[in-house]
Amino acid sequence: MSQRLKVGVVGGGIGRGHITAYRQFPDLFEVVAICDIDAARADAIAAEYDIARTFTTFEDLLAADLDIVDICTPSGLHFAQAKAALEAGHHVVVEKPFVASLAEADALAEAERKSGKRCSPIFQYRFSNGIRQFLHLRDKGFVGRPYVTTVETLWRRRAPYYDNPWRGRWASELGGTLASHAIHNHDLLTYLLGPVQSLFARTATRVNAIETEDCAVLSFAMANGSFASSTVTTGAENDMSRFRFCFEGLTVESNHSPYNAGTAPWTFIAADEDRQRAVDDAAAEVAFLPERNAGQFMLLHKALASGGPLPVAIADARHSIELLTAAYYSVQTGSDVQLPIGRDHPFYEGWLATMKGRQG
Repeated sequence: MSQRLKVGVVGGGIGRGHITAYRQFPDLFEVVAICDIDAARADAIAAEYDIARTFTTFEDLLAADLDIVDICTPSGLHFAQAKAALEAGHHVVVEKPFVASLAEADALAEAERKSGKRCSPIFQYRFSNGIRQFLHLRDKGFVGRPYVTTVETLWRRRAPYYDNPWRGRWASELGGTLASHAIHNHDLLTYLLGPVQSLFARTATRVNAIETEDCAVLSFAMANGSFASSTVTTGAENDMSRFRFCFEGLTVESNHSPYNAGTAPWTFIAADEDRQRAVDDAAAEVAFLPERNAGQFMLLHKALASGGPLPVAIADARHSIELLTAAYYSVQTGSDVQLPIGRDHPFYEGWLATMKGRQG
């Protein structure tokens, strides 16, 4: 494998952000193709980013000379396209939610194994400098037993956002604000605190005239013995995300950036002045690195070149699908759902058939 990897991006919406991230590493990646069903949009993106080739069909893109196929299409297409790209001999990057069920997650893992290629779902929030500081403090022993955590995903989405025909529909978006907005923050919750033991969820559709939920509250019992809560809405009048963690010996609060709550500055609050100085000094030891998609892609190249662990693997992203499965089953049944979810669970094959047509 040559050091400079050839990338084809599928989908000219969020795909623009991926292209911008790859271009931060011109010695590592070259975006050589853009695929979009709208030929005019594909041509405009190619001209803007100096991309050599455009395609309007996914099948034609798969036949191109590529190292990586980066899938930024509507959510309902992700599984089939990722599987096809692996089978065609390409490494795969795929946006969230990367599949529509635990069954599809397991099938994609098997397709990856058989192909000899590698698949990295996108969870770019993990690659942020505030999170790097938190993990460093934990490694140095400043983070004690977890008590409680609050997660807020309070965003503003109104009717124009849903003019896009695939948004707000079960079949194409795979869910509402839990699947499209809060999925990143819930991934961070488990990335930083470990697995969920049980989950109870309530959802409603109160803000927009859509099929799927746009308000939710979730209660988590974590496997480490702590509790967490999550509040989600598209009905805020501005966009804000926030984490607040209460640990023994340290309280931690993220910044409030809606799309990058993981970036610095984070606030680390110790109980006394001496400990606070030690915490601040330790946090300052962390060297800041590229964040979000760029941070994930930088580590992706390293993994593909060395054969080492992916920055986000299918097994990592599978946890996000398990949380969605549990949340929607809780909504449907009014029950507290125990995790992990096995192959015999009623929603292992997916939640869409049951949830489609349900308001909220």
